[in-house]
Amino acid sequence: MPSALVLVVNAGSSSLKASLVDADGQRPWQQQRSLNPGETGGVEALLEGWLLPAITPWLPGLERIAHRVVHGGERFTAPTAITPAVIEALEALVPLAPLHNAVALRAIRWFSAWGQTEAPALAQWACFDTGFHASLPEQARTYAIPADWRAAGLRRFGFHGLSHQHVAEQVAACHPQARRLISCHLGAGCSLCAVSLDPVTGPRSMATTMGFTPLEGLVMASRSGSVDPGLLLHQLRQGLSAEAIDEALQRQSGLLGLSGLSGDMRTLRQEAGRGHPGAKLAVAVFRQRLLEGIGAMAACLRGVDVIALTGGIGEHDQALMAELRDALAWLEPTTLLTVPADEEGLMARLCREAG
Repeated sequence: MPSALVLVVNAGSSSLKASLVDADGQRPWQQQRSLNPGETGGVEALLEGWLLPAITPWLPGLERIAHRVVHGGERFTAPTAITPAVIEALEALVPLAPLHNAVALRAIRWFSAWGQTEAPALAQWACFDTGFHASLPEQARTYAIPADWRAAGLRRFGFHGLSHQHVAEQVAACHPQARRLISCHLGAGCSLCAVSLDPVTGPRSMATTMGFTPLEGLVMASRSGSVDPGLLLHQLRQGLSAEAIDEALQRQSGLLGLSGLSGDMRTLRQEAGRGHPGAKLAVAVFRQRLLEGIGAMAACLRGVDVIALTGGIGEHDQALMAELRDALAWLEPTTLLTVPADEEGLMARLCREAG
């Protein structure tokens, strides 16, 4: 029976992923289930009815639980042991990433209640998607907004940091001469990160497309990405409530809103091939914003050595890879490659190293 296991829990907006990771990075067990947080029981029902029974044989070897938390704000930039005070602080961050942080907190609270009676010595840790971007230079993290807004903490945080850090470490290991990386996390959520691959200090985030919340940047499955703030002011003046605008931008936009069909790129590729106009438009706008973002990241790095794609779209959409090779030929001799996502392995290692 493996020992020193870390249970890595990734409770997202549409799925619950869980893995058991041993000290060598091996996974004796990992699974994923679809999640609709609005359903009766939500994430708690999945934890109790599926996850706990599934990992019961490994419980004697479990040493800690690591949770992915999307938004850590300014306070949380490194893996953090979960305490009641930390949970309270994370609760205040929920409005900044409502599709993700709320679900992660529900999972943390469930495990806290379960652990009080079943495993009181079992520690829980939080790993933050914003943490990797703590190295953003001032000019990259600062919005051109009034001073009192900036003083209130309104700034770019960046997200998908765990994914971008994993990609950076893999590229640094496989391409030790590379110094400038553009990491492209392309899935239901999408973001880019310009990474300096310094062999002394390690990978550093220098610029990224997501901002104060995970809504900014590229086109995503149901999220709009960047839009003109004036457009939102116009909609407010037309009588839409802030709640209605939030719902539209978070859940009714992106690939879904463009196509009127689906937020799944696989479906859109198929339907675009059959001539569906909405699917063709969605794919074209997604590609356009991606190319614009890659160009911006390359400018921040003053060139690029490696462009690495990860995530469901990044790893598996061969048509996109071919399109990028063609559209980015002017950037040669840049290496364009894919890196399999492994946030879970990184989280387990980071928590062990933290204490």
